[in-house]
Amino acid sequence: MTEQRQRILESVKYIKKHMPKKFVADTTLIIENNIKIEDGYKVLSKIDYDKIPPAFENNDLKKVGSILFVKIGQKPFVILKGRFHYYDGISMRELGHVIYVLQQLNIKKIISIDEVAYLNPRFQCGDLALIYDHINLMGDNPLIGENDDELGLRFPDMSNAYDVELFEVAYSVFQDNMMKMNESVFLGVIGPESETEAEARFYREIGADVVGYSLVPEDISAVHSNIKFLGIGLITRELIADKMLEDESTEAEKEKLRKKYLKKCEIDLNKIIGSIIKKI
Repeated sequence: MTEQRQRILESVKYIKKHMPKKFVADTTLIIENNIKIEDGYKVLSKIDYDKIPPAFENNDLKKVGSILFVKIGQKPFVILKGRFHYYDGISMRELGHVIYVLQQLNIKKIISIDEVAYLNPRFQCGDLALIYDHINLMGDNPLIGENDDELGLRFPDMSNAYDVELFEVAYSVFQDNMMKMNESVFLGVIGPESETEAEARFYREIGADVVGYSLVPEDISAVHSNIKFLGIGLITRELIADKMLEDESTEAEKEKLRKKYLKKCEIDLNKIIGSIIKKI
């Protein structure tokens, strides 16, 4: 047994011991702590991340979030409220660890929500982006190193990285709610610094619609784990290259605007997320 698998099973053993008895779910929602989802679900129990062994190498992140075991209507599912980031010093292997733990808990589908900036001039802040593909410019990924064949193939096929069936379900929910969906190619970068004019122009020229920091490692690990993956972006920043230098807003003003757009995104997200979870 590989060291990677030993660490995964250590986490799984703890979670199974502390999760609700006879709780069986096949769907997980991954979302940041600062993004609010309405209480349309019943929380059965929760486990704080910092209680789950083994400890990550960067042990400064004590209160990143919790695993919530919930029901929406009669459907049980899992919420990862809060996530780890590569820019916090968490390794790609450790980011992948979270997904492999879900695999061992028999999760088959993941919906991951990420704040993004838009490059496509047809988009606007406050909208949602429905992700159908990605470009990885993070310079790393969770599969580098020894492969554990019990977790997944050495060279997983990424041609359906954002599962077509889940995408179509989400697409239909957007349509039912008459919401603009902004079908998008997500570009993954390291962060946390903002993008330069030249970078923003380059990202758009190579085919990206939105930029973010979190989805790519999760998606690669999910595909490796044979878990279907759906990505939704909350557009809170503009990255149109020729406009960036013209923006004379202070950092405080930009942050105030970001929070305003995030609130609008949250309203729209809460209109659709329950229906998507029930239908997939």
